[in-house]
Parts: sequence; C-alpha cells; structure tokens
Amino acid sequence: MQFADVIGLSGVKDKLISGVKEGRIAHAQLFMGQPGSGNLALALAYLQYIACSDRKSDDSCGACPSCRKIARLEHADLHLVYPIILSKETRISSDLVKEFREAFLQNPYLSLFEWLSFLEGENKQGVINVEESADILRKLSLTAYEGGYKMMIIWQPEKMNVQSANKLLKILEEPPDKTLFLLVTENADQLLPTIVSRTQLVKVNRIADEDLRDALVARHGLGKEEAERIAYLADGSYSEARQLLSGSSDESLPAGQAGFNFIQFRAWMRLCFTKDVLKAQQWVEGFAAEGREKHKNFVAYALNVVREALMLNFGDDRLVRLQGEELDFVRKFAPYIHGENCMQITDEFNRAIQHIERNANPKILFTDLSMKMMALLRQPVGSSELKA
Repeated sequence: MQFADVIGLSGVKDKLISGVKEGRIAHAQLFMGQPGSGNLALALAYLQYIACSDRKSDDSCGACPSCRKIARLEHADLHLVYPIILSKETRISSDLVKEFREAFLQNPYLSLFEWLSFLEGENKQGVINVEESADILRKLSLTAYEGGYKMMIIWQPEKMNVQSANKLLKILEEPPDKTLFLLVTENADQLLPTIVSRTQLVKVNRIADEDLRDALVARHGLGKEEAERIAYLADGSYSEARQLLSGSSDESLPAGQAGFNFIQFRAWMRLCFTKDVLKAQQWVEGFAAEGREKHKNFVAYALNVVREALMLNFGDDRLVRLQGEELDFVRKFAPYIHGENCMQITDEFNRAIQHIERNANPKILFTDLSMKMMALLRQPVGSSELKA
C-alpha cells in the first residue's frame, strides 16, 4: 500500500512524510477518520514508507522486499489486530489473519460492517478481548525479525473492552525500543481517555469531493459529470461512493445498505407519526431479526437524516447530500424536526447505539424508541403531514 493508492488526503500525507524525513516518528499514533476516509489504508501506507529500503521523496518504492511484504500484509514485523467474532476456535486476530488479509486486499477501504459480513457474522458484534491484549504484549516482547521496527496496527480500537484496553496502557506509554503502535479509529470518543492521552493524534479528514471525483474517473471509468454527482452524494466517503456505484434497481433510491436503511426508516417514521402502535410493533418484530451491526448502521443513518432535515430547515439546501425519493421524503420529514425536539431525538438515537453495543434486546429497544418517536414527532410545528 503506497500513499499513491490512498485517495486524496494530501495534507496529512505530507505531514507524515515530513515526520519520517525529520526523524519524528511517534511511537503511538491515533489515526482518526470517518468511515470511508481511508485511515486504515493510510496507516499501512505510512508503515510501508517507514520500512521501505529505497524510499522516494514522496512515497515508498513499492518494489523492495519490505514494500512487497507489507502490501500483501505478510511482513514478519507487521502485526494486525481487529475485531473478531469470538468462538471456541477464534480467540484472537491471528486466528483469522488469512480472512482479514483477503478482505482487506479486496477492499482497502473496508468497513467494520463489511468485515463482519465477510465473516458471515452480521448478527454478532466484533470485539477485541483481553486475550488479544496478552497476545499483543507477547508479540512485541520478541525481537524484530528483519531488524527494523516492530509495527502494530489496531483497527477499530474502540471495540476493546475495558480490561483489554487497560492491559495495554503501560506498553503504550513505555513501549519497547523501535516499536510503533498505530490505532485506527472511526469513533475516538468511545476510547478510554487514558488510551487517547498516550497517543499522538493524526486526524484524517473526509476525502475532498474533487479527489473522490478523480478517483472514480480513474478507478471506475466514470464520466466526469457522473463522478462529480457520486462524489457529492458520498460526502467524502469512498465506501459510500462504492455503495452508490453498486447501483439500485430504481435510480431514485439509494443503493446497498443505504437503500435498506432508507426504506426501513421511511416505513418506521410513517408508523410513528400516525401512532399506529400495532403496525409499528409488527415493524419492530421484523426489523429485530436483523443483525446488531445492521441495527447500529440503521440508527446511525437515522441520525444523519435528522442532520439533513435540520440543514433543510435552517441551512442551505446545497449542503444537503440527498437525491431522488430520499430527498423527497426528507423534505416532508424536515418540518417535524425542529429546535424543540431535535436534541431529544438525537440523544435517543445515540443512546440506542450504546444500548445495541451492550447487547440490549432489540425488540425492547426499538419498541421503546418507537413510543418515544411517536411523542417527539407530534410536538407542535408546521402544518404539512407525512404522506404515504
């Protein structure tokens, strides 16, 4: 993985390259970026640049033994940690290294949902447990095989439980000589403050629309106009752009998981608005059968719809990144999201995500959330109604 393979992010690339050239390589760094920004790909490109034996001014050579091994995730001194689905046979990341290697090489912009789907474990949650931390300590106590840095990437460190995170505090603060920790997160606010305080932040911003547009033209053969449209809708996420590219049978609907979320959310909100308790409960019964990661993804989508509705109410329509039926629905939905209820709705959705992560019963959770939405949507505002 070279810097050239990572879409956009020229500013953060330049800072990372300058740090290596000047010998300023922090032993523990936190790569923080939104889903689809490429923070995992960037972290690997950074390590490849550090390990390269024929480093160029702006990138690794891509041809030396170290570059080739890191590009294939096969370097002896590169250790990868990621959420796994625990079972009798699977206790630590190394038990699934072949699967992770395959998933990442297919898609360097891999999301947690895509990784768990690859494992056919959408109904379960990925975790990084205390056994993983013990294995990290064991691996980093060994001498580097190739005489350079021992490199450890922890992808989605927010999935560490408290015991697992606490076990790593000392080694993060006082690591063995020539050891690099890169924590790659999409939700730094879910990390223990003691973990965050021991790392140097590398903020990975959303991909600029023009960079995403150029990548879509180069990698997918799109025309410039179509690439601009998808880049705008993707809002800085290459993962979202790929979803949009995957298409939908109806171009007025969003594609992939986003399309599923939209259809479910629209149906749910209409039932909540009309206070149809019986049908809302039937919706809950059906939706509860989906996996926990789909539940979290759905509530995160709901939060984004609230944001878009507020932008329509109080901001500039040009900032709303929606189209087709999704935009039509949110225009009708927006009058019911206002100053009197938006914070309450946001808090309820955020709490729902926390409860899902703590294995709450989905039927109870979404029933409770439905009752609350029935009340919140009916707070007086506007005159139009949600229409079927």
